[in-house]
Amino acid sequence: MSNINESSVAKDVASFLARPPKLLIDGKFVEANSGRSTAVLNPATGQEIARAADADVSDVDKAVQAAYRAFDYSSPWRRMSALDRGRIIGRFARLLEKHGDELAEIEVLNGGWLRAAAKETEVDLSVRHLDYFSGWPSKIEGNTIPVAHPDVMVRTEREPVGVVAQIVPWNFPLLMAVWKIAPALAAGCTIVLKPATNTPLVALRLGELGLEAGLPPGVLNILPGSGRVAGQALAEHPLVDKVAFTGSTGVGTGIAKSVADQVKRVTLELGGKSPNIIFNDAPRDGAAAGAAGTIFFHAGQTCAAGSRLYVESSAYDEVVASLADKANSMRVGPGVDSASDMGPLISHQQLNQVRSFIDESVSRGGEVVAGGSGVPDGVDANGYFMRPTIIAGLDDNAPAVREEIFGPVLVVQPFDSLEEIARRANDTEYGLAAGIWTRDIARANKLASMIRAGTVYINTYGLTDAAAPFGGFKRSGYGRDMGHENLDSYLETKTVWTSLT
Repeated sequence: MSNINESSVAKDVASFLARPPKLLIDGKFVEANSGRSTAVLNPATGQEIARAADADVSDVDKAVQAAYRAFDYSSPWRRMSALDRGRIIGRFARLLEKHGDELAEIEVLNGGWLRAAAKETEVDLSVRHLDYFSGWPSKIEGNTIPVAHPDVMVRTEREPVGVVAQIVPWNFPLLMAVWKIAPALAAGCTIVLKPATNTPLVALRLGELGLEAGLPPGVLNILPGSGRVAGQALAEHPLVDKVAFTGSTGVGTGIAKSVADQVKRVTLELGGKSPNIIFNDAPRDGAAAGAAGTIFFHAGQTCAAGSRLYVESSAYDEVVASLADKANSMRVGPGVDSASDMGPLISHQQLNQVRSFIDESVSRGGEVVAGGSGVPDGVDANGYFMRPTIIAGLDDNAPAVREEIFGPVLVVQPFDSLEEIARRANDTEYGLAAGIWTRDIARANKLASMIRAGTVYINTYGLTDAAAPFGGFKRSGYGRDMGHENLDSYLETKTVWTSLT
């Protein structure tokens, strides 16, 4: 079923939305054993645009069994040369590039993305990620190790870890899927991917393109479904060797506990409450624009958003005024409208949660200097829109300062010294990212060394690259996405001893 007018979207996207709900298992699209499906909504209208199959425990078992067979040492995937494996990943990248406008449109309709941002972030960065990892299969090497025993040769080999369960969030449905899939394929693993319940569509299209690129049956399986049923069954399945999860800290810690008894490998990229720090000598326009960009991009629905802004006291009033002007001038609207500066939140539940943080902040004496919990002008009343919001006047113990909001809400506070801001920046259970804005590069790097975060940006914010590892300290998770550190997490080291006598 689709409530999307075909004249408003590309014909191929409309056709894709109208397809019956299926799962991708063992190279084929099949109906869910449960017979159930879930409505997929457009967050800009609150209307149903498609239905997604709802995988149950038996579907999970079928997909894992398919991945397990595809990982067998005699399977086409395991027998494939590293060069050919890299070529398939490269073809995968070219297909994403070819179908980029289609993929971006799915993200606009299902994820609430602005069209240009969907193309530049979700699609283009996914293509770059596949391109980067397409070069890795032929570079995976072991070592020869000199040992104290005579007439013995010792070598190490790097082997794929096995069947991998990958669970990805709704905020970057395509990019997060590719962040997980690309290194796993480069290592030679097989995959069962569970997309988020809110945003399953682009992952299914990604699975189609993977088959077209030449992935053998069972190498990449896609299972839409709930985290409580499909996600838990996938994480706990005895044939799954590794779980890679991106999402909330609460769910991630639950996954870690559930797989501990089976001693599975697990990598977790979780929440954040990232500090963004502006010193008095920072270029005012660049720092203010950077602060606004990192919290209002994709309606603040990013784990690394700089949601805690600290401004040196002597620059505080000027920076806050500039930010308020930027927030108040932003046009909120659907991603299909090229004039929109910020799109909707993903769901009514998320919208209510963000509004509750604003209302609670006001009850504590916080001052809303821009935005607020009201509905923006000129938007569909059924959509999940809110205004970009800036709150001042809160103390460090306020929930909006300490808890992840995951919406376009910026809390701004003054500070006076480097030692003070280092302490306050670290006064959080999270440690995902941080930003520093100053012309004094020595000071910036000193502060960067004092901040406990997986990524620190200096005079920029939010950049990523497939070669640069990304992940967090403390309750922001463990393990890394991207870079060779991520590839290593999909590899096992085998030590082989050979007697030469």
